[in-house]
Order: sequence, then C-alpha cells, then structure tokens
Amino acid sequence: MRHNCDSESSFARIKVQVIVALSTIGGGQKGGQQLVNPEFLRRSLKTLVNYSQMDESMAGTTFPDQINDLAVNLNTILIDTVKMNKCQEDHYLLLDLMHSIANGYQSSPDLRLAWLQNMAMKHIEFGNHCEAGMCMTHASALVAEYLYLRESCPFLPRGCVAFQEVSLNVLEESAVSDDIISPSEDAMCTGKLFSESGLVGLLTQAAVLFETGNWYESAAQVYKLLLPIHEANRAYNELAKLHVKVGHLYTQVAGKEDRRVLGSFFRVAFYGIALDDLNGAEFVYREQSLTKLAEMSLRLQTLYRNRFPQRTVEILKDSGKVDEATLDEEKIYIQITHLEPYFDRHELTQDRKTLYDKNFNIRRFVYSTPFTKTGKAHGELKSQWQRQTIITTENPLPYLKTRVPVIEWEEVELTPAEVAIQDMSVRTQKLKQTTSMDPPNAKLLQVQLQGAISTTVNQGPIEVALAFLCDPEEVALSSHLQKLRHCFREFILRCGEALDKNRQLIGEDQREYQREMERNFVTFKQKLAPMLLYKRLYGDPPVYKREEKSYLQKISRSSAHSKDEEKILKPEKKC
Repeated sequence: MRHNCDSESSFARIKVQVIVALSTIGGGQKGGQQLVNPEFLRRSLKTLVNYSQMDESMAGTTFPDQINDLAVNLNTILIDTVKMNKCQEDHYLLLDLMHSIANGYQSSPDLRLAWLQNMAMKHIEFGNHCEAGMCMTHASALVAEYLYLRESCPFLPRGCVAFQEVSLNVLEESAVSDDIISPSEDAMCTGKLFSESGLVGLLTQAAVLFETGNWYESAAQVYKLLLPIHEANRAYNELAKLHVKVGHLYTQVAGKEDRRVLGSFFRVAFYGIALDDLNGAEFVYREQSLTKLAEMSLRLQTLYRNRFPQRTVEILKDSGKVDEATLDEEKIYIQITHLEPYFDRHELTQDRKTLYDKNFNIRRFVYSTPFTKTGKAHGELKSQWQRQTIITTENPLPYLKTRVPVIEWEEVELTPAEVAIQDMSVRTQKLKQTTSMDPPNAKLLQVQLQGAISTTVNQGPIEVALAFLCDPEEVALSSHLQKLRHCFREFILRCGEALDKNRQLIGEDQREYQREMERNFVTFKQKLAPMLLYKRLYGDPPVYKREEKSYLQKISRSSAHSKDEEKILKPEKKC
C-alpha cells in the first residue's frame, strides 16, 4: 500500500482488493461459526493504522489519513457483519446493517450490487415490495453508471442521473469518489449483470416489484427506461408488450386512485441505556398499507421485549418532548407518533397533486401536540392551542430501508382559531374527496356526512362555530376568524354536494335515512346561518355583498329539494 500511494489509481485498486478480501474472510462461516475471529481482524487493522502513523517518510502526506479511513470503513463492515448474524429477528436493524455494509462497499461495485440484491430479497421476505423495488432500482442505476463509464451508448441510461424520476436517492450510485477505479481495470464490473442484458433484467425486476406493491407510477417510470433499449434493438415484440404494460399500469392508477393506501408513517424515538446506539435515536418508519398506531406500538413493544427479556419495555403515548432525567434507567422506552407528510403551499398547488405525489420522495413530516397556556394538554375550544413539529429525514422515503434517521426539527405554534381553521379545512377536504370517489363509496360517505351535519357531535362543526363566530365585532377584527367563517361556507356547500351524491347511491330501504339526514342538514344550516350571514360591523363593501349573494345562491342550489330552505335563507334567531 505504501509503495502504491503515489499513484491514485493504484492505491484505489489496492483498497478495493483489501475490501474484497475482507468480505471473503469476514463473511465466511462453517457450522454457523465465523471462520476467522473478528477480534483478530480488528487487531490487524489497528496494527496497520499504527504502522502508517509511525512511518516518518510518509509524514506530511495523505497516506496515514487514507489508511485510517480505510481501517475505519473495514472495521465498520466487520462489526456490522457480526451484528447481522445476531439480529435476524429484528428486520429493521437487520436491514440497517445490510445497508451500512452495502455503503461500505461503495468503491467495489460488484460487492455493492450483490448486497443491494440481498437487501431486495430480504424486503420481499418481509413484504416490503416498494423498498425491494427501490433496491433493484439502485442496482440498475449502479450498473448503468458503470456501463456509461465504460462506453457511452446513446440508447442506454446516461448513468444514475437518468433514474431520478424513480427516486432522488439513486444519486448515491454516482461514481465520483476518489476510490472509484475504471471498470475495465482488474476484472472490475465483469459479471453478467454489468451488461445491457443484465441492466434490462434488473429494471424489469424493479418494475414488477413496484407493481406488486401498488406503486404503478414508479413501475411505469422504470419501464420507460427500457423503451430506448428495445427501440435500438428493433425488438418490436418487446416494445409492444412494454407499451401494453405501461397502459395497464396507468389504467390501474385511474381505477384505484381513491382506494390505494401507499403506506403509513410513524415517528419512533428510543430511550434506555440497554439500547446502546439506539438510545436517544429518532427515526421515521414507513409501514405498509394502512397500519394503525396501536398495531405499530404492539409490534415494536413485542419485538423489543423479545430482544431484551430482562428489561421492561414501555410505550410512551404522549407526543411531547421527553425529559430523559425522569426515565427509569433500567427500562426501555419507545415513543411512537403517527405522522403525516408535510408540504408547503407551493408544493400542494404545483407538485403534490395526486395520491402518489403525496407519498413519494417525502422528506418532511408533521405531527401535532395539543396544549393549553395553563399547562394542560386539552381545554375548551377557545383555549386549545396546538404545537406542530415538522421533522426532516436523512433520505426521502420510500428508500432502501423502511426506517431513516431524523436530522432536523422545527416547531410551529397554532392559535385556537388557527387550530379550528385547520380542523374545518381537513373535514371539508375529506368530504370533497369522498364525494368525488370513482367508484363511489356510499358507506364511507354516510359515515362522514353523519359526523359532519349531526348537531349532537361533541366539539363538532356547530360547537366550533359557537365558540369562535358568535361575536360579530370579534370576527370583524380578526382575519383568522373571517377565514374560519369562509371555511364554514365551503363546508356547507360540500355537505350539500355529499347529500346529493348519497341520494343517487341509496336504495329504497334507505330513503327514510336520507330524509332524516336532509332534515339534520336543514337544522345544521339554521344554527349556522346567524353566524355566517350577518353584515360586518362597519358595513360590507360591494365586493362582499356580491360574495354574500353568490353564497346564498350556491347554498340554495345545494339543497333545493328541501321544503324548509326559506327558513335557512331568512334566519330568525341570533347567536
């Protein structure tokens, strides 16, 4: 190594050879036992570092630092390999370790490719088809990157950058490190997968896995990378099949857009000295399909009880900050919070429009913690504040593994009026989405309607309006309350549309139920009307009068079938 340190390419080649040698020695087993004692390997690495630092002739060069970096990388691979053999039951930790080992082989594409494939197989075993598809996408990007380095071919993907539509994480496969050597040297990248046919096979596997996991858009993007290859080879039968597959995928998207569940997200924080590196760590977990908080809590509690049978494992249900000084050192604590993807206004209006957009390449998430100024978590509507915590992950999800570390935190406090606006906006959006479902879901629509227009629901829309909109002077002076007032108007219109939709879906056996809901809707609007139709304290400008007239026309059309509508448009009661 000392002899080759003056030549950058030669030294990189030596380091790759050492890494390959360690993978062979460290990974070898016989009868479930390591062929070589890992402790001896660690001592050898330490000796190597000591020799490099004692060599006076190399003082002032980068040689000692490079040897130290190499030893640290090799030691990490060694430790992770040993740990991996002991944690087969904890698939979260197992995949973390496999990912770490794959990263350790960044300068050896053959080994990295093998570990990416191993990770994909493990994900398939655990039912994580999306993550398995991501592993195969990274494997494809890795092969494409080295094929592009070897010989630029116009119909092949131009390295890993061509895969960014599938995942932003593929840039990890860029061959830009000083340790990267030419794929033509020393039998590098000579396996059958580092070829055009190998790339086609990897891409096909990735697309199939995405389709299995209901990620049809990702599968279509992968298939599109195959089109130029088949066109260049005049493979017309393959092209015909490929276009049929892509068409089928988009048909699936159109037919299942409102019925797909692309995963659930959870923030998980660990506390306890028995956890070693996990103590104080915080992750975002991506779980398959519709996973409930109680199900996730039970799963992790059972997992860590089995891993640490001598310890008590306690689930922290409060999403607030944890005071570690108050925790029992002998226990293991797991704090689990359900998350929603977080987007700013620009993202929602420009980039995040579909269900797929709102679940793909996500780095920011949000969870809410209720509080009051008196110190209690919950209080009256007008005293109920909310703290929104926005967290940022190390990598966008979905990723090569199902959990990624949290690296940034940001807190925003919402006033009681802002909390009410958010609540009404969410109710309105859910009702709008359910009403526009194709095919329609009558059962879900009726459940949401019942919760929306029932005048007996505790802290429902009526209670919110009575709490914030009764005082016209207060509303006139508050932009937030005026916005809340507009939210209620939109909500009433959506309720009317939902009632109309439900009338089209029900049979004769539910006609009386429909009439009862329509009567409830009339009562609901009668109670809200005094708070929504009054004039401002200092008189309404012409534009506001036009808006008021338009609102009355819309609300009249939304339930024109009701005989009691005149009572709604001319309210007698005052708040």
